[in-house]
Parts: sequence; C-alpha cells; structure tokens
Amino acid sequence: MKTDNVVRDKSYAFALRIIKLYKYIVENKKEYTLSKQLLRSGTSIGANVEEAIGAQSKKDFFAKLTIAYKEARESEYWLRLLKDSGDLDDKAADSILSDCRELLKLLGSIQKTMKSRKAENS
Repeated sequence: MKTDNVVRDKSYAFALRIIKLYKYIVENKKEYTLSKQLLRSGTSIGANVEEAIGAQSKKDFFAKLTIAYKEARESEYWLRLLKDSGDLDDKAADSILSDCRELLKLLGSIQKTMKSRKAENS
C-alpha cells in the first residue's frame, strides 16, 4: 500500500486548517452561515480524496476526484467571501487561499493527466 500521497496529505492538512478557522470565526466573529458552508466544503475535499483512493475503478476514481475538485472550488469561493466581507483578515485569508489553490492545481493536474491517458488509449 502506498503511504506517501501528496494530495491525501495536503487535503487532510487543509481540512484541519478549515476546522480551526471555522472555530475561530464562530467564536470571534459570530459568523455562522458562511463559515458552516466553508466547513462542509473544506472538509469534503479530503473525504472525497479518501474515497478516490479506495475507488473500485478508474472511472470511480476520476468521479471522486472531480467531486473533490468541485469542493475545493467551492471552498475558495467561501474563503474569498469571508475575506471580502471582513470576517477574515487578509493575511489569514491569503495563507489558506494559497493552500486551497495548491489543492486545486494538484487535483486539476491529476484530472488532466487521466483525461489525456484516456484519450491516448481510445
């Protein structure tokens, strides 16, 4: 079993950051709606990566990674909203947005590679 998985590790670390950020925003900013949306999408990325790792087929793997990518896009949206609304300061927002965008690049790259391999094999 392969234990060194960059996407798995980064999505897990991102989920932990999201949980901590959610707690901070709820406790200090008393903002519940956007932060809850972020909590759901931000932790869902890693959950879908885990499902992809346990996929039963390449098609299933690709589908789970696609969901993880969509959840990362949604997380980026909520983070931008929290930043632009003033509920999250620029420094904290930029740091976690950077992590989110890195995940988007990794997931997008995997999807792109799989699509090109599928096209080559067709």
